[in-house]
Amino acid sequence: MLNQSVANSVVTTNIPHIAPSPAANPFAEITGHVGLIATEFSYKKDEEIYGEDEPAEYVYQVISGAVRSYKLLSDGRRQIGAFHLPGDVFGLEFGPTHRLAAEAIIDTTVRLVKRRSLEQAAATDVAVARKLWTMTAGDLRHAEDHMLLLGRKTAMERVATFLLEMDRRLAVAGMMALPMCRRDIGDYLGLTLETVSRALSQLHSQGVLGFSGARQIVLRNRQRLRSMDA
Repeated sequence: MLNQSVANSVVTTNIPHIAPSPAANPFAEITGHVGLIATEFSYKKDEEIYGEDEPAEYVYQVISGAVRSYKLLSDGRRQIGAFHLPGDVFGLEFGPTHRLAAEAIIDTTVRLVKRRSLEQAAATDVAVARKLWTMTAGDLRHAEDHMLLLGRKTAMERVATFLLEMDRRLAVAGMMALPMCRRDIGDYLGLTLETVSRALSQLHSQGVLGFSGARQIVLRNRQRLRSMDA
């Protein structure tokens, strides 16, 4: 899908070497390595960034917007593996192809670097190799947490876990604006749309959360959610 999106390219830059700062994220530090070229692309809502089993030629970072990575099951159901929000890195693969597909949830801009360039940099620079390992370990931890969520938690516990995760990653001034719809949330949590809606309504009636628009949520009782998550 990348070749089909060339017309959407925003800018291509040869990034100069920049001394890493403690506040910089690992991907920004890696792309600051001498010789690496980063490219920015924009994708429309629901536009595919890459497909399942396509060659894994690039590694991506979300600049703005949001991305979902997912797999279509043999019976037509969709399992969302992760939501990637601004600053998140995705597309890191162990093998030569993508195990999951990736789509823009809303209008989204990503930064991408050729995987081969990253591998070459890691082979000659211990710091780059360490940062790549840190990102890979973070992906593994998320996958393990998600496996536990799907396998052992009740529907309400799954929704509570999701809300706490989004609160940590998205909340601004006490409110979180969800880029994903409830169907996306259901496909991420392994629940039906109706179950997600029912759980949110129940939490609202109990005073745990409040709504300010279709996808804007205010958490009023985080301790109650944490007790459900535990």
